[in-house]
Amino acid sequence: MTIFSKPLGPRKQLRGPLLVALALLLLSRSRLGALNLSKFGPLLNDKATPQELQQARKQLYFDEDNGSKTLLLPHRGRVARVPITPISPEIFKRDANSFKPIPKSHKPNVDRLFLKQLLAILRIVFPSLTSKEVGILLLHTFFLVTRTILSVYVAHLDGRLVRDIVSADGKGFLRGLGWWFALAIPSSYTNSMLRHLQSKLSLRLRTRLTRYTHDLYLSSAPDLKYYRVSGEGGLEGIDQYITSDISAFCESLSTLYGNVMKPSLDILIFTTQLTRKLGAIGSVLLTLNYMTTATILRAVTPAFGRLAAVEARLEGEYRAGVGRIGRESEEIAFYGGGGRENHILMGAYLRLVKHVNSIYKIRVAYEWTEDYVIKYLWSAAGYCLISIPVWMATKRTVGVQAPPTSSSGKVDDVVADRTENYISSRRLLISLADAGGRLMYAYKDILELAGLTTRIYTMLSTLHHLQPLPEFERHPERIEFQDAVIGIPKKDPRLGETALVGNADEGFDFADSSESNASHSERPLVRDLNIRVERGEHLMISGPNGVGKTAVARVLAGLWAIEDGKVIRPNRGFSGVFVVPQRAYMVTGSLLDQIIYPHSYADFKKSGRSEQDLIDILKVVHLAYLPAREGGWDTIKEWKDVLSGGEKQRMGMARLFYHKPTFAVLDECTSAVSTDVEGLMYQHAKDIGITLITISHRPTLTKYHSRLLTIHGDAAGSWSLTTVGTAEERMGIDREILSLEAKLAEVSTWEKRVKELEVLLGAGEASKKV
Repeated sequence: MTIFSKPLGPRKQLRGPLLVALALLLLSRSRLGALNLSKFGPLLNDKATPQELQQARKQLYFDEDNGSKTLLLPHRGRVARVPITPISPEIFKRDANSFKPIPKSHKPNVDRLFLKQLLAILRIVFPSLTSKEVGILLLHTFFLVTRTILSVYVAHLDGRLVRDIVSADGKGFLRGLGWWFALAIPSSYTNSMLRHLQSKLSLRLRTRLTRYTHDLYLSSAPDLKYYRVSGEGGLEGIDQYITSDISAFCESLSTLYGNVMKPSLDILIFTTQLTRKLGAIGSVLLTLNYMTTATILRAVTPAFGRLAAVEARLEGEYRAGVGRIGRESEEIAFYGGGGRENHILMGAYLRLVKHVNSIYKIRVAYEWTEDYVIKYLWSAAGYCLISIPVWMATKRTVGVQAPPTSSSGKVDDVVADRTENYISSRRLLISLADAGGRLMYAYKDILELAGLTTRIYTMLSTLHHLQPLPEFERHPERIEFQDAVIGIPKKDPRLGETALVGNADEGFDFADSSESNASHSERPLVRDLNIRVERGEHLMISGPNGVGKTAVARVLAGLWAIEDGKVIRPNRGFSGVFVVPQRAYMVTGSLLDQIIYPHSYADFKKSGRSEQDLIDILKVVHLAYLPAREGGWDTIKEWKDVLSGGEKQRMGMARLFYHKPTFAVLDECTSAVSTDVEGLMYQHAKDIGITLITISHRPTLTKYHSRLLTIHGDAAGSWSLTTVGTAEERMGIDREILSLEAKLAEVSTWEKRVKELEVLLGAGEASKKV
């Protein structure tokens, strides 16, 4: 630091540091350019043909031998190949120990737990010392140091210019003005690079954290965390966490680094400079000023971390409301529920606005105190500190341009020297006050970062500790339940935003399985289910609404675990058990993607299938007209809005015929399809060797099955299994017919009673008029 403790000297003393600063800036610029180009430069092909661009849009990616994927991104007439390496399960298993769930009682604050949470997340966004994120951070740090160094030289140069004006030194003034414009070039460039690197760092951190979250969230069986996180995990509004909260956290973190690093460096260097000028007493008073300011602001600082966490939660609720209306717009329109939805949405928005307004009111008092202390108290303290060398001087001289001494030959201008001292010190004090102010402001930013950190940590801890579904016995050609108890999975009380017990510092011990029973339902839907379905034995499941028919389908699909008993089924994956739900899902993509989902175009090509095979499938489901109507296989539309309800259900059956699984669970998947087409599709599924497990209320489908499972829906969770076509099954149908006939016999009684009520109502109205 000796270079900063000397006054600004002759031209040679300034030229060296300035040339070094310029050389470092040019070097850093070249390194930054190489960093930017390294991502796409070596991976960009030559100009691609229209066919190659179209192929890249269809292919999207291809698999590498090492398990990674290479994304194909059409960009400015070329195809960029971006390698993507999935995060290994070993890394997730290692990181799980750093993300122990915390109870709801914990409130975000700047404490030891906040540092522990932040450190766990930083290990994700800065995976190694050689990562690009660390390189950007070091480059950002270099520019922060450079700007501080340049600020010191500008402060000295400012004082030198005023000295030359006071002493009427025209040549010195012009020379100093030249250096002023020279220093302006690296100074302005440094400021621009700081903003650029801060934005780039934020984007890199977001990319790293988003990729980590996506790999953890979109996990395959037996985890299926994207399906279970809101139910068993108790984490509502996961879309708000992954999009807005991660973005806000990374932006806050990258901004906070500059807001803390730069002021801290400024305070260190500027204090060193001022200590030399102010002496021992001035240094003590300067330190006392720091301590007094920090004490006052800490005492009046509100809990911005908690406020930020609540604001993010309310933003998520409002966002979820808007998304719900977009998804269910047709159903809402059928009911004419726009007014009702407006009230619900405005209620969520007003709760958000009310909270934000309360934050604004809190900030009024805080920012008033903050501005008073930092701007005016520090300015007054600065003037007092600057005056110390003058008041404490043992000898004061007021001579102006005294004759030159024989030793130096220079004019002795005490006023000019004092003015230079004052201007330089004042410039340093202003910069010091600004640095101190930004550092005090940063405390508020740290509190807000604490709130965002708690939300990101809660999301990651819930995803890490959402226990995988239990394993089952495998058999390639059989599905069997042995004394199975099926119920609705309950939330794990240790996970999510609503965890009610546990120690905030230590978290929960997931090695203890004593809490596992807490996830069992209070009243199982089906008890002691014993059924065996061999390949070729088609099963139909029936029963009243809400008795657990779909629950059985979810267990068969591997989405739910049974509470007791044993399950035997084929391996996981759609080649073993394929579920076709009532509400067909239309994926974002082309018409071809709708049929082959969840296969990608690369999987389709690898399978050896052709577009003619897809046409044959569409003929079976009576959708062969779609390619011509919609403009070809590569047409991309919002298919959930383009296709009708019946077309979407038939598209779901087309996927079934494309994948040809061993078993198919059909959950009311043809309720919007005419009975004739429905029968043709069921018969075709049997003809190509698919074993059907159907959930339906349509009696016309019974003939396509060999057995009928009826779930009664009583408190005992009882069920019955009959063989289709037997006397027992016919007796069940006869009982249903007798029940319906008995109800029809009572129609005349009900009609008579209606007429009596109408007479009574008419008499009542007449008496009112009289």
